Amino acid sequence: MSKRKITVGVTGLNNIDSPGPGIPVIRALKESTEFDVRIIGFSYETLEPGIYMHELVDKVYQLPLPTAGSAMLKERLQYITSIEKIDVIIPNFDAELHSFIKLQHQLKSELGIATFLPSHESFEERQKSELNKFGDKYDVKVPQSHMINQLIELKKLEEELDYPMVIKGRYYDAYIASTYEQASSYFYKIVAKWGYPVIVQEFVTGTEVNVTAIGDGKGKCIGAVPMRKLYITDKGKAWSGISLEDDKLLEISRHVIENSKWRGGCELEFIKTKNDEYYLLEMNPRFPAWVYLANGCGQNHPEALVKMALGEDVQPLTEYESGKMFIRYSYDLIVDISEFEKISTTGEI
Repeated sequence: MSKRKITVGVTGLNNIDSPGPGIPVIRALKESTEFDVRIIGFSYETLEPGIYMHELVDKVYQLPLPTAGSAMLKERLQYITSIEKIDVIIPNFDAELHSFIKLQHQLKSELGIATFLPSHESFEERQKSELNKFGDKYDVKVPQSHMINQLIELKKLEEELDYPMVIKGRYYDAYIASTYEQASSYFYKIVAKWGYPVIVQEFVTGTEVNVTAIGDGKGKCIGAVPMRKLYITDKGKAWSGISLEDDKLLEISRHVIENSKWRGGCELEFIKTKNDEYYLLEMNPRFPAWVYLANGCGQNHPEALVKMALGEDVQPLTEYESGKMFIRYSYDLIVDISEFEKISTTGEI
């Protein structure tokens, strides 16, 4: 049976030591059994490696930074769609999702671009700063979390939280602080990079286990694959991991997806304690950078998302192989300076 031709736009091409999900999403789409996928890459920086991975990315356009707002994003996409026929866009960065969620209906009605994103309400309620409320609402254990805007608030929190504690940015980055001096240093480091607020979280000891999942937005979990990190970088990113057979973890994850009526891909980050209790640390609103492991285990989540974005019914993916490992690696891309100059000057290549 011949595959259907389709063009998909994908962001998150920064396949570096803190990788974006874009390249793993593209790899999964390229291995689709139903689609012959042409990939339009969307970049924000000129040195994102995915720009130059021509075996995976067919054409690249730069987008305005998320801070430019939704109007600038729409204007840029209007230009791009005057050249390209894009069927689906998969955004892969937390910071850009505000604009894409705001524009999702206009993208469909005016530009013919389908997306499969959560509602604004669903996106906001799982923010790190709202974790306590989220845990109460969906009956899942979470570490005690506080949102602060001034360093003096950190000192006051010492009455409620013991060291070590976790200092987190609103979108990315997390540091474990053992002293007030460390915590204050991380506070300023996060503010300089991500701005306010800063999240201060109770440190829960145990094993970190994550789940990549996808929901249909109507209360059904379409797929879920759990993973335990085997090697973690100094940025806290998984450089290798192994798929797990963990029914309790899957039950909790499906409970969250189904009851929150989550729409689209996501990552659930947990700590499993010595007492076999699971604490939800974060619910990231997009596919994780290790989503390709799900494909290797028998669940192609990006393919399922594209089908649902196109309005097709997708049956839940209930089976997967445990004991499958991913091992991330780096290699040198040799690129002609003319390509770098072109993306830098024209914003496309």
